[in-house]
Amino acid sequence: LGVVESTFYKHPRSPHPDVFRVSNDGKEGCTNVGRTGWHVDGTFQEAPFKYQTMHFHNVCEGGETQFVPLKELYEIQTKETRRRWDRYWLLTGRQIVHPLVYSHPDTKDTTMLFHCGPAFCAGWGEDDDNPNTTARSIKKLIHRSVIQDELTQACNKALPLVGIHMRWEVGDFAINDNLATAHYATPGTQNDPSKAGLRILHRTTIAGEHIPTKADGRSSFLRTF
Repeated sequence: LGVVESTFYKHPRSPHPDVFRVSNDGKEGCTNVGRTGWHVDGTFQEAPFKYQTMHFHNVCEGGETQFVPLKELYEIQTKETRRRWDRYWLLTGRQIVHPLVYSHPDTKDTTMLFHCGPAFCAGWGEDDDNPNTTARSIKKLIHRSVIQDELTQACNKALPLVGIHMRWEVGDFAINDNLATAHYATPGTQNDPSKAGLRILHRTTIAGEHIPTKADGRSSFLRTF
């Protein structure tokens, strides 16, 4: 799949430095992971993670994960919404600016890049109206919650239409194309382990190899404004 990249907290109970151990019990693993909103992992990097692997050693009642495919999320929107989304840029908290809509580096399908967690988004930029899209630049800034709320509603609406509400079983192993899907850890992933059971997920991430690039050739960049 690629090179394993470990940018996360190393929990004492993790069996290996490259394994991110996630749980609903702080003594067993990192808690509240993926709970801040719909997202793609690694938006804080110039080249977001390519894949994740997920291995469930224990599962808890109500500990589901939701996935929405980004190509389909984009395609089911109205023409006007797609036009607006094409103009938006994600301003991360680390000065990196990513296009909201771009081309998947492997499949060439339209895909998206966003994080609806407040800590992972400083705001949004919107392109100007230059008819030559390759010459467009950001003309105004938008408060982070405006677009985050819109994307959250869009993902929630798309979930029963094109998404997956994954109910994990002990021993499940999954490989997720991080650049093609958005995901969200439901509230039940943090259910009381004494009542719902212990949840233990071992996750690894595969380093990204490509900087997100739009169909017109513009790509992610470092913020100077």
